[in-house]
Formats: sequence, C-alpha cells, structure tokens
Amino acid sequence: MSTDRLYLRHSTDKQTDARQRHALAALLAAGAPAYEDPATSSRVLSLYRAGFKQLLDEAAVGDTIRIADAARLFRSVADIIALRPVLIRRGLHLRVESGLLSGIDLASDDPGTKMMVSVLAAVLEFQRDMISENTREGVAAAEAAGKTLGRPAALDEGEVVELVEAFREGAAVKALARQYDIAPKTVRRVLDAAGARDVPDDLSSLLDGGDQDDVADDGQEQAPADPVAVVDVPGLVAEHLVDVADDAVRQALAAGQTIRRGQGYSVRVTAPVSVHVAMIEHSATALMQSPAGRKAHRIHSDRVTSIRITP
Repeated sequence: MSTDRLYLRHSTDKQTDARQRHALAALLAAGAPAYEDPATSSRVLSLYRAGFKQLLDEAAVGDTIRIADAARLFRSVADIIALRPVLIRRGLHLRVESGLLSGIDLASDDPGTKMMVSVLAAVLEFQRDMISENTREGVAAAEAAGKTLGRPAALDEGEVVELVEAFREGAAVKALARQYDIAPKTVRRVLDAAGARDVPDDLSSLLDGGDQDDVADDGQEQAPADPVAVVDVPGLVAEHLVDVADDAVRQALAAGQTIRRGQGYSVRVTAPVSVHVAMIEHSATALMQSPAGRKAHRIHSDRVTSIRITP
C-alpha cells in the first residue's frame, strides 16, 4: 500500500509553514507523515536538505510526495534536473496539492512532463532572482537616502564613548554588558570598532615621541629624552613583575600607590617611559597564558600608549 508523504519548507526563521499546512490540511488530519526543512534557503538543493533526505530514506516504491506548491521543493533548473532522476529510480511520485499542477505527477518519466517541469523550474528560478535583485536595489536606494538599515543600535554615540573610556580604565567586558544591558559580544564589537582592544606591535616609539629627531637650537642633534609618566598598572601585571630581574621595574612598583577598583586593584606607577615599556616586555610572555592575563596585558599596553607625559 502506497503512502502519502508531505514535505514542507520555509526560507527564514521569521517565516512559518501555516499556508502550506492549510493546503495540506486534509492529509495532515489523516495522519500522513510530514517532513520539514525550516529556515532553509531554496538555494540549497533539495537532495541536500536534512528533512527531504529523511523523507527519501523512509519512502518506499509507489509512495507519493505531496507539496503545497512547487517552490517549496525546487526553485531552479539545476535542482529539478538532479531531483527527477532520483524520484524516477526509486519509483516515487511527486504531486502539488493546489493550482494548475495539482493533477500532474511531476516525477513522471515522459517527455511532456519533463519539458513542463523544466520550464516551471526556470520560471521559479527567474522569480527568485528577481526577488533578490529587487531587494538589492531597495537596499541601495535606502542607503542613498541616508536611512539606517538593520536593527536599531544598542547604544547611542555618547554611550559608546563612555563604554570605551570605561574599558580603557580597566572595566571588564561582562561588567560593561551588565551596566548597559547588552550582550558581551555587543560590547566587544563596539570596542573593536573603536580599536580599543588593539595592542600595538611596537611600543618603542613611545621613547622617542615619534619619527622626528630632537634637535637643539644650535643645530646639534640631541639624544632622545626619557620623560616621566604616570600609568596605572593592573594588579595582575604587577604580580608578574614582583620578582623580575630588572631593578628599575621593581623599584618603580615598590614606590607605586595601590588603588582599589571593586574586587581588583592597580598600582599607580610614576616612572620613565622606558621603565613602563620594560614592564610590558617583561610580563608579556607570562600574561599570554590565560584570558585574564591577556586582558591585563592589553589594558596595560593601551594605558602606556596613551599616557600623559608629566611636566
């Protein structure tokens, strides 16, 4: 005894199969097995869809695949060319439940049906391409008119500035996400857009103040100065520098002022820029071994690159 097997598909997670279920209501009520491919693009060939593959695995010779409309199963010539031979070899039938095609077995192996199905697939493919083209043109027109596309921004410009400044002062991503009621990945996206999480590859430029050489009034080239700067060193960085062999680094940390920040702390260090750069170089390898260490290294590096030179 042959079995009717129902196939349903919709393209996005914002769509439903309500219309398809309405067209197949009588068969569903009779208990016909249904196979679904939700949120699946028609550009995925039917033979590669999980729901339809399951249908083929369970179908027997003589069974009929029933669909609400042809576009639910195929929407390109390539798709139907690949699909029809499979259905024919397995002895399966394919019928559309409504419209002009409702009385035709689309898997029939005769020249007339083959031609009609190929033409239908070409029309459906053309329709799909026109929808895509109209969508692209609509997006281009909206952008030209200055409209903002997509979902509304989670933060306004002022909040973005505040968030980036708070991160550079040591606030954690998760804490910022809770504060602004947004997802941590949104915080990271905002920080990346602002370049706040970038770590400079070369910090040596801090020592010479740029590419220009210092020149004395008499035209004699002077050695680059090593000005004094104040930097808040994250507590985790300071802990990795306690036993470092560099005397200047240890002495600078020992003379620093401990500042509590919630559950963490930092050490406010006043020292020559060369000492601050040395701190980064001495601690980098050890800090890269953990996420917390990498974060502390990034924060410290950002602070050193943006320091204000004291008079």
